[in-house]
Amino acid sequence: MNRREAVAAALTLLAPRLLDFEAEAVLTRALTSPGLRGAAPPNAAWLALVAYARHAFTEYDALLDEGYDRDSARHFVLDELNDVLAGWGVRRRIEEEPEAEL
Repeated sequence: MNRREAVAAALTLLAPRLLDFEAEAVLTRALTSPGLRGAAPPNAAWLALVAYARHAFTEYDALLDEGYDRDSARHFVLDELNDVLAGWGVRRRIEEEPEAEL
């Protein structure tokens, strides 16, 4: 199994209701992002899925454009992001990180 197939398989398990065209966008992000090249396929699938959902389905980018810092913008879209992920059948929820871990 090559990397593309491994990430695609992980994505299917992670988000079983993700539409094909969205899965392709997430897969492309997972395979082309320099930061995800060395990640294990399940981790690359998860991180790419979250990034895709955050940027495409929440007001995250608009908040950044308004001058909010990254952590604040993530805080404000957290519930919406979790709703999007749940709609795709994702069981895992994103929690806010305590400030000490940031």
